[in-house]
Order: sequence, then C-alpha cells, then structure tokens
Amino acid sequence: MDRFHLISTFVAVVDAQGFSGAARALDMSPPAVTRAINELEAHLGLRLLTRTTRTVRLTDAGDRYVQDCRRILAELREADESVTGLHSAPRGRLSITAPVLFGGLYVTPIVTEYLGLYPEVSVSCLFLDRMVHLLDEGVDLAVRIGELPDSTMQAVRVGQVRRVVCASPAYIARCGEPLQPDDLHAHTIISANSVSPSPDWKLLEHGELRTVRLQARLNTSTNDSAMAAALGGFGVTRLLSYQVAEHVAAGRLKIVLQACEPPPLPVHVVHREGRQAPQRVRAFLDLAIERMRADPRLR
Repeated sequence: MDRFHLISTFVAVVDAQGFSGAARALDMSPPAVTRAINELEAHLGLRLLTRTTRTVRLTDAGDRYVQDCRRILAELREADESVTGLHSAPRGRLSITAPVLFGGLYVTPIVTEYLGLYPEVSVSCLFLDRMVHLLDEGVDLAVRIGELPDSTMQAVRVGQVRRVVCASPAYIARCGEPLQPDDLHAHTIISANSVSPSPDWKLLEHGELRTVRLQARLNTSTNDSAMAAALGGFGVTRLLSYQVAEHVAAGRLKIVLQACEPPPLPVHVVHREGRQAPQRVRAFLDLAIERMRADPRLR
C-alpha cells in the first residue's frame, strides 16, 4: 500500500478507537485495516498502537506520529482543494469550536445562516469550555475569548466582552448593593471557575487594578449553574457580559460595580489555514466577522 493510504488508515483507527470502526469508516475489511497498520509499523520499525481484546491505545511514538499525520493529511487536502477549484465553490465539511454558551448564542445562528447560503457544505460544531487544539483535533476555526498566546494561527478580532459582577434585584433588595470592591466581603459569593479559576477577583479601584480575595460560599465549574444561583437570589457572581446580557435586559439580573470592571477581553476568530484557506473557511470567516462585529453585545 502507498504511504498516503497507510497514514490515512492509521488516523482512522485512532479516530474510531478501534479497527472495526475504522474499517466501517473507510469501507475496508477489518483484516485489511490490520494489514495496513502492521505494514506501517514495520516500515517505521516502531509500534504505534497497543492492542488488547477490547481497546486500541496509542503508544508514545504513536501519539507523536498521529499529530504529524493529521498535519500532512490537512496539507494534502488543501493542495487538492486549491488545484480542483474548491477555492471558488464552498463545499465539504467545516469544523468550528467555541465556548459552550458563546457557541449557542452567537455561533449557531451564523452557522445556520451559512448553511442556508452554501448547500454543499456541512458543519461540525464542537462547543467546549476548554482550549481546543485546532491542528491536533482537526478543527478549522475557533472563537477565542481573551488575550491570545503567540502562535502561527491567523486571528481576526471581532469584538470584546466584559467581566461583570451581578446579582438578582431580589438579592440586592435583601442584602444591599456593593458600591466598592471591599463591600463584596459582606456578600454571598458565587464563583464560576471557568470565568475566575479562584474567587480572587481583579477589580479597578481609584484607577488601579487590584485583587479582591473573597471566600466563595458556592464554587461551581459551569457558568450556567453560577447564573442559575444568581438568578435564584443566592448571591453575587462574576460572569462575562454576553452570558448575562439577556437576563440583564429583562431585569432578572443587575450589574453592580460597573465602574470597577477590569479592561474588556477581546474576542477573536482564529483559523489555521493562512493564505491557502479553502473557500468554505474564507466564506464562513467573512460572514462571522460581519455578523459579530455588528452585534452590539460584543462591543
């Protein structure tokens, strides 16, 4: 078998977490998949996979090799798409990642509009509150909130969000409104770990950023649960402005200490294709940039 076929089969086995799943995905027989992996391992002189009767796991060498294989296959797809004219006709599969709430509120409407415009494209959305490695996980585009680390990725700024302190009107009526950062010590604190990994909140006071060390009564790993507790009148929480915008507009939550907020966090759309981006990527980028920059909630 040629090397392209061998590495494609290897990646399929890793993605399917087994030989049978890879065989179905590739329309091959399981023995043919097994022969391909054996041939690849023999060629390299390394064991890439550890097999048991129930599981297939990557060895350390296999883990490093699969990352290189994904990059090679992505570059080959780019070359094929460029020469066959896919740069002028969006088609194929587009994969996108974003934080969970942001994905539901902002990315999904753009995706459905995009799919309506381009019937030959399908989209896979991976909405997770963790950093997704675009190359390793085969994702085309990501929405990132916060300052970006230095990388070779292409990034376009589309807006910004604020870190806001908020509580329900019922809680404020019962316990009072904090008017300066130190007032928070007298309040019930709800800490959303995905926004603030610790209940030490950085807030502005007299024009300088300072850390307010707080004792949280409730620590939660999800923004939804922190918001639910605040909506229920349990206490004060800090979330991102887009997450609470609907509840603030409806009067269910009130933003407090607005003058003490730290600088806003930028929102970027990040992609890995560079100048050779297929048309399906560039078309989505153009639409997403236009829609997000026009959204008043991201200003």
